[in-house]
Amino acid sequence: MEGQDEVSAREQHFHSQVRETTICFLLFAILYIVSYFIITRYKRKSDEQEDEDAIVNRISLFLSTFTLAVSAGAVLLLPFSIISNEILLSFPQNYYIQWLNGSLIHGLWNLASLFSNLCLFVLMPFAFFFLESEGFAGLKKGIRARILETLVMLVLLALLILGIVWVASALIDKDAASMESLYDLWEFYLPYLYSCISLMGCLLLLLCTPVGLSRMFTVMGQLLVKPTILEDLDEQIYIITLEEEALQRRLNGLSSSVEYNIMELEQELENVKTLKTKLERRKKASAWERNLVYPAVMVLLLIETSISVLLVACNILCLLVDETAMPKGTRGPGIGNASLSAFGFVGAALEIILIFYLMVSSVVGFYSLRFFGNFIPKKDDTTMTKIIGNCVSILVLSSALPVMSRTLGITRFDLLGDFGRFNWLGNFYIVLSYNLLFAIVTTLCLVRKFTSAVREELFKALGLHKLHLSNTSRDSETSKPSANGHHKAL
Repeated sequence: MEGQDEVSAREQHFHSQVRETTICFLLFAILYIVSYFIITRYKRKSDEQEDEDAIVNRISLFLSTFTLAVSAGAVLLLPFSIISNEILLSFPQNYYIQWLNGSLIHGLWNLASLFSNLCLFVLMPFAFFFLESEGFAGLKKGIRARILETLVMLVLLALLILGIVWVASALIDKDAASMESLYDLWEFYLPYLYSCISLMGCLLLLLCTPVGLSRMFTVMGQLLVKPTILEDLDEQIYIITLEEEALQRRLNGLSSSVEYNIMELEQELENVKTLKTKLERRKKASAWERNLVYPAVMVLLLIETSISVLLVACNILCLLVDETAMPKGTRGPGIGNASLSAFGFVGAALEIILIFYLMVSSVVGFYSLRFFGNFIPKKDDTTMTKIIGNCVSILVLSSALPVMSRTLGITRFDLLGDFGRFNWLGNFYIVLSYNLLFAIVTTLCLVRKFTSAVREELFKALGLHKLHLSNTSRDSETSKPSANGHHKAL
């Protein structure tokens, strides 16, 4: 009987492993297909040659798609775990959800950590160096020569990073035991290196997310149709039509030798046509879309932002009085044993919405920063080098999202796998400073956003606007046509 029970347990374990592997493969296949369509939508079509460069571009495209799929998996990791916990708690004996268990959740976290390391330290550097390689001088040109050069560059890069991290660790922690542990490449060095990358990702999120939270109001205002208050759209469309006709006549009257003026006028004409299209869209929009959707979305964004700041403030108080609020504190009851929110399923749904909201805001804030403004992909006109840069940036942000959400107290779900092994998560002063900085910077960004118009009027009244002391957002002061149909020249 004992032998039969042992065989039966082995069979159950084998079937469980096969089932979990199949589920992970199907989930990743879906993410890969979606990522492929996203990248091909932005990839420059002129890169599709039929030669050696075409093979290199194709390999880089597949590696970038894999990285973007891993990034999407890292974003969905925490929401999927939270909703799985609530489902297992609500239906513990349901036969149709037996595949959803703690082993699967832990496996997904481990795979996300493994693939994130693989993409960040191997695949993306390989794709970049492979794309830029030409082969060593004296060797026969071809794919093999480019692969050889790429591998040599990867080895040199690995040695450089190894030396930098080893020296940094020696300077920070001079303990002999910690120095010797750096020689353990797999068990200590790679998790330590990933911990440093995660800390940099969290710092990048700390910079991007507050900017994105304030920028979201502008972005949604560009996507939606604003209410028509004291505006005559027919008159604006008439003026834009006259301006379009005047520009068209100027273009027809210029000779082909004046290339600079022609290009400038063509760009201006394109902007005028875009503005005319958006004004016509505003005119055709229904009263419900103009007067209900826009205010509702703005109020919803304000509520989500306020809840995020309030949760961070509550987490700061919990950190001061309760040590279990630390991200690397005591472990919870486990998956499917207890609800992580005091409001049950509603609270879990709110946490998931806030996590997605923070991720979208961080991406918007990332592309709003001047330093990363050139990274913005353009439809059918983005080079593979820029695609690789975007994939790496999104991977760093998405890998740090679960850590940031737990550090800020957005959720109480314990970080699993290597995500919970980061050393800096146990440092009280780092975690407290991170929460304080997030709350203060977010509040300042929102205050600056909603008081920009008042400040501009004050500067103009005092005559200080000529000194350029006010630095409003680019979208509000640019002379380019905005998406809601307003134009400064009108």
